[in-house]
Amino acid sequence: MTRRLWMGTVVMVATVGALVLAGHGQAPADVQVAVDAGKPGAAIPAGLFGVFFEDINFAADGGLYPERIKNRSFEFPEPLMGWSRAERGGAKGTLLAIERRQAADGGNRHFLRITADAAGTGFGATNEGFRGIGAAGGEPYRVSLRARRVADGPRSLRVTLDGHDGEPLANADLDGLTSEWRDLSASLTPRSTDARATLSVLVTAPGAIEVDTVSLFPQRTWKNRQGGLRADLVQLLDGIKPGFIRFPGGCIVEGRHLETRYQWKTTIGPVDERRLIVNRWNTEMADHQAPDYFQSFGLGFFEYFQLSEDLGAEPLPILNCGMACQFNSSELASMETLDEYIQDALDLIEFANGPVTSGWGRKRADMGHPAPFNLKMIGVGNEQWGPQYGERFAVFSKALRSKYPNIALIASGGPDPDGARFEYLWSHMREQGADFVDEHYYRAPDWFLSQVHRYDKYPRTGPKVFAGEYAAHTKVTRRNNTEAALAEAAMLTGIERNADVVQMASYAPLFGHVDAWQWRPNLIWFDNLTSFGTPSYYVQQIFGANRGTQVLPIELPQAGPVVGSASLDRASGDVIVKLVNPSADPKPVALAVAGLPRARTVSVTTLGGDPETENTLGQPTAIAPRPGTARIDNGIVHYALPPHTLAVLRVQ
Repeated sequence: MTRRLWMGTVVMVATVGALVLAGHGQAPADVQVAVDAGKPGAAIPAGLFGVFFEDINFAADGGLYPERIKNRSFEFPEPLMGWSRAERGGAKGTLLAIERRQAADGGNRHFLRITADAAGTGFGATNEGFRGIGAAGGEPYRVSLRARRVADGPRSLRVTLDGHDGEPLANADLDGLTSEWRDLSASLTPRSTDARATLSVLVTAPGAIEVDTVSLFPQRTWKNRQGGLRADLVQLLDGIKPGFIRFPGGCIVEGRHLETRYQWKTTIGPVDERRLIVNRWNTEMADHQAPDYFQSFGLGFFEYFQLSEDLGAEPLPILNCGMACQFNSSELASMETLDEYIQDALDLIEFANGPVTSGWGRKRADMGHPAPFNLKMIGVGNEQWGPQYGERFAVFSKALRSKYPNIALIASGGPDPDGARFEYLWSHMREQGADFVDEHYYRAPDWFLSQVHRYDKYPRTGPKVFAGEYAAHTKVTRRNNTEAALAEAAMLTGIERNADVVQMASYAPLFGHVDAWQWRPNLIWFDNLTSFGTPSYYVQQIFGANRGTQVLPIELPQAGPVVGSASLDRASGDVIVKLVNPSADPKPVALAVAGLPRARTVSVTTLGGDPETENTLGQPTAIAPRPGTARIDNGIVHYALPPHTLAVLRVQ
């Protein structure tokens, strides 16, 4: 007997695959798989597989937002954090961070005064970057700053890019300083590559100058936008072809306290005027603290929307609902003051979708995007739970649906995939009529394997499921190895089979800096110059590229370790079968496809290997998709499914 997996219902049926094989006079294979292409079922959403972005592990500053200078405007609580004295050739002097009496440029309240008593061959300040400055030999970088001379101070300054060993890589002299602030810039092309370079701002004559907003930015960015995103990281995202991008988090939305919550309005407009705040992950993890972790918001809500548009993905912003992180302070905005938070949500929808004649639509147009971003959904709170959240969601829902009834609302399912809090939230959100409930699960691979049929018995009415954060954590080391990736792939087959219930899913977190991470595993790892996708990344890529348009019934042996899903691709006419073998034994497969003319060809893509293997900067594709082969005998597809492998068979 086998189990029949059809639209979430488990039905015991006769072994169709065995009967077909017996009819052809062949011995039954160890794993007999039958797919009925003549009974297409639920539509698979185009946006089923997406990505989740949160500024953790230096994912924004020092990562996707490729500014090389840390604390470029001297706005950290310790204004000279990231900067140190540069004394060359006997130079001596002082560095002072000066606070303006009033903030002339929004959140930019500080600047640096460099006073050289003895200039030597250069006195000034050196920036260490984000665990070093990534300088690629032969690649141009734009250095820029704002400066003025003090009294009869020097009329020029020098910027130097130096290797970690002090070897000069590039330099430029910026002339024409006056007593008024001036914006100065130059191009630097390092003569060699160094992932841990430094940048210095120097004076070579006695006297004082003042500088602000020191920037070093690669000229080669995604779509070559000035001040744009890091090209290799966006290219990896593009390789997944995500259906949606969830931003900006995550716990980042909540903040430890409401004062340091994420407020989208402070992240738009001129980059220099965006108000810096502490990153809530800076000292959250006792064994991976980063007291120099702040958010400059060079990557803000406009850039998130723009990135979504670039990648053809639906934007999915998550907003604070008047609750700080319940694992930290559990601070609440009173119900009487909740209007401020609701207005932020209403204004965001206008910013994304409003005409240029509207207030917030005009702000979007002023940033270079007159056309609407076509926002369709919004999340209310991140990982909240309990009656306080239920009460606040109800108020949000009433206000948002009154003005924007076509915007889908996503509610929290809490931090765990089961238990009393989870059950309460599902019950409450059904009553409230939420469009989606956001489920999160960070668990061991065995848990994922046990949950392949999690959604088979979910109600087919009411809120849909958004699997908004998930990752398989191997043992206590939490490594991005093959074992974890295959466990995730197994569960994704269950998600795909139940596409009428689970309509969005995203792995989390997305990015991790190899020298500045707080959490792992992560989908993509990078250093200051290079990056790579993990085995889990390639699972996402494979599922996204082989999604199909409609679910097909699939039969698999009940007792075997192999799990899978099937879909029909209306555009190509292909039947797509995904099979996961998490076991240590090879599994010969015989696949019978009913409801179509006899299969002519079959293409195979595999991902697998030693369960402990990981990709690294040195071996970025140790585990990556590989082509495979299968044979067709009398209409039956025969494939030797290796151990520890995900295989995709496209039957044409």
